[in-house]
Amino acid sequence: MNCKRRAGEKAVEFIQDGMIIGLGTGSTVYHTIAKLSEKVKEGLNIKAVSTSSSTTKLTQQFGISVIPFDKVDYIDLTIDGADEVDSLLNGIKGGGGALLYEKLVATSSNKVIWVVDENKTVELLGKFPLPIEVVPFAYHQVLNKLKELKLNPVIRRKNRDYYITDGQHYIIDLFIQKIENPYALEKMIKLIPGVVDTGLFLNIADTIIIGRENTVEIISK
Repeated sequence: MNCKRRAGEKAVEFIQDGMIIGLGTGSTVYHTIAKLSEKVKEGLNIKAVSTSSSTTKLTQQFGISVIPFDKVDYIDLTIDGADEVDSLLNGIKGGGGALLYEKLVATSSNKVIWVVDENKTVELLGKFPLPIEVVPFAYHQVLNKLKELKLNPVIRRKNRDYYITDGQHYIIDLFIQKIENPYALEKMIKLIPGVVDTGLFLNIADTIIIGRENTVEIISK
């Protein structure tokens, strides 16, 4: 069993009958959804909220029904992946382009679990490019401002076109390497007009499930 599958499947043990579950996006959460579908077929009763069109398609393939985010008042538990996680359980997300919807769902959840393989754990955030979701109308001005701040911004592309999120925004990736103060950086970037949100997920995760070679490590706040 690979590390991603080990972590993804372990998270299903936290799901209880009757819960409203937020389902994240990515290769590790795939294993959560696959395992969850087995439990649903065995009689587990849950409602699911999806964080992306790709996750919605996946849940439909596995026979899990999804309800719209705007039809729920709260979410009991969200299970999602992360691109990087530090020792304080802060993370970078958005490599898959779903950071805005993932953050909206996570911040409406009573509990958030991230499932990652051991390669995603870091001492300091920043080696993974930090995604920034931006309004297309203002992307050029935002890009220039980020260049002035020496944050090494690059507009994300898919083939030759600009990458477009489910929310119809663009993504600018920041190649920073080391983020010494993620809270200050988050505040500074979000003050730029045209920025919708950042891929910094600070003080959001409650528990991290790390898939390792032969075991699973669970870290909670």
